[in-house]
Amino acid sequence: MTEVLADPSKALSNAELLAGGSATPELDPETTAELAPLPSSQTISQRPRRLRRTATLRKMVRETNLQISDLIYPLFVMEGENQKVEIASMPGCYRYTLDLLLVEIHQASELGIGAIALFPLIPETQKDNLGTESYNPQGLIPRTVQAIKQAIPEILIITDVALDPYSSTGHDGIVEDGKILNDETVAVLVKQALAQATAGTDFVAPSDMMDGRIGAIRQALDAAGWTNVGILAYSAKYASGYYGPFRDALDSAPKFGDKKTYQMDPGNSREALKEIELDITEGADILMVKPALAYLDIIWRIKQRTNLPIAAYNVSGEYAMIKAAAAQGWIDEKQVILETLISMKRAGADLILTYFAKEVALILQ
Repeated sequence: MTEVLADPSKALSNAELLAGGSATPELDPETTAELAPLPSSQTISQRPRRLRRTATLRKMVRETNLQISDLIYPLFVMEGENQKVEIASMPGCYRYTLDLLLVEIHQASELGIGAIALFPLIPETQKDNLGTESYNPQGLIPRTVQAIKQAIPEILIITDVALDPYSSTGHDGIVEDGKILNDETVAVLVKQALAQATAGTDFVAPSDMMDGRIGAIRQALDAAGWTNVGILAYSAKYASGYYGPFRDALDSAPKFGDKKTYQMDPGNSREALKEIELDITEGADILMVKPALAYLDIIWRIKQRTNLPIAAYNVSGEYAMIKAAAAQGWIDEKQVILETLISMKRAGADLILTYFAKEVALILQ
């Protein structure tokens, strides 16, 4: 077969090609440069990349910085001695007996972490519907607080106020005929907060979402002389699917139903503002949003409404997802941890409860 050569006179010009011609001959770089001149300094008045040129420059102009002092380290304590049990759904997190918990807290303190949040694993034999073990002055949390204050007095201790770890039903309140009783539960929460204050806690942290509990606890603390004990209020705590691994850690999943009659609906944001306004009025010192990552908009909206410090809880499900993806090699774990926590600060959080606290402290050293 004889090869037929295209007529050179019908070849598209460079100008036609740039205008959308269908032929695709190789372009002459010099001709292309003439047709599409590079922008001059007169046409680009701002060059944001100038401020990204070096690591030093990027750090100097960074708008949001994560610091070790921002971190609160949640820890799980259990009865016994010389035991450290890993939580299967939270790789790298453990339940500690008190002796080993003190070692862990000492290490965290040496890394610059200044605050911890305590959560107890209560034996089934000590659980009941009324949560009576929650205010036992010789219970696990009061004994733990006393031991920490004696061994590591500089660490700030935050203790959880809620009935679910102590409840035979796994709910945050007293149950009657399948319903969670509000005022009766608040009366028990007050006793729990007083027991923790007497033991030496720095902050009580009501996480139950019962109506009126912040005011009742504040009044009781003040009346008992504990005016310096602060309240970190779980002000906007949502009924979330991100809590699963935490409930594994404490064996505190509800035995029936769910927590939607007292925790907030994930679709609501104005309700969060109402909750924080009530908590401020009732005497909260710090406001908390939980979970954090799916609720950054809530943190931002609350930040616009108050000058009180805002805490964000980087919850167990958020932790577990990062750990799982990193274990598969799908993400750079350190980079994603830092990016996640910085997003919370950028949204307006002043403090972050995170199971990554020690890892982040090591990164930021």
